[in-house]
Amino acid sequence: MAKQTWIVSEDIKERLDKYLSSNTELSRTRVQQLADEGMIFVNGKVAKSSLKVVSGDEISCDVPEDRPVDILPENIPLDILYEDSDIIVINKPKGMVVHPAPGNYSNTMVNALLYHCKDLSGINGVIRPGIVHRIDKDTTGCIVACKNDKAHEAIAKQLENKTCHRVYKTIVVGNITHDDGLIDAPIGRDPRDRQRMKVTEENSRDARTHFHVLERFNVATYLECRLETGRTHQIRAHMKYI
Repeated sequence: MAKQTWIVSEDIKERLDKYLSSNTELSRTRVQQLADEGMIFVNGKVAKSSLKVVSGDEISCDVPEDRPVDILPENIPLDILYEDSDIIVINKPKGMVVHPAPGNYSNTMVNALLYHCKDLSGINGVIRPGIVHRIDKDTTGCIVACKNDKAHEAIAKQLENKTCHRVYKTIVVGNITHDDGLIDAPIGRDPRDRQRMKVTEENSRDARTHFHVLERFNVATYLECRLETGRTHQIRAHMKYI
């Protein structure tokens, strides 16, 4: 773990993630990830990536050391829904991890994509080449992977501007009485279990989920959820909240 420190010298009032991505080697996505994990501090206090920094602020960050790793192509069958020279759309099955992570550097969708595509966007580095968004291991659904940086940046921008949407269908325990609704509640890591996410005001980020009831059962509700934001385990955290 390497601790780095920066002092804001410019006369500015700028988001923390934007400032660090412009003035350090860290990408904006990486800054947001580190902030979500409580590893970035401003003037000694844990900071959100949306915090506005000003002249004189001291920013420090516990940056995990990069683990040298070779992600190898693997001949794993893929259910390809669409493919052209810019993107590939995969129907990810339950049980498949999207990209490698500590303790799980093989049998992922990225390993399969590297075998099939040969070249993917390099924006997210060796661990997540071509990956613009992801879904959980036990969730099925479509994932768009990009074959070049131009396509990657374009789709990431659409997600940021909300000109394209992620829609999920899920069954939740309990009877949700409203046919439609919006859950607007911030999500952060559970301080008692850092692997879990929960609705909390502490070290959290804004999260919004639109839902529509498709069908009701005796003890469960079948929902369609459209995400306005893309927080880790957002649907699970919001469904537990309501």
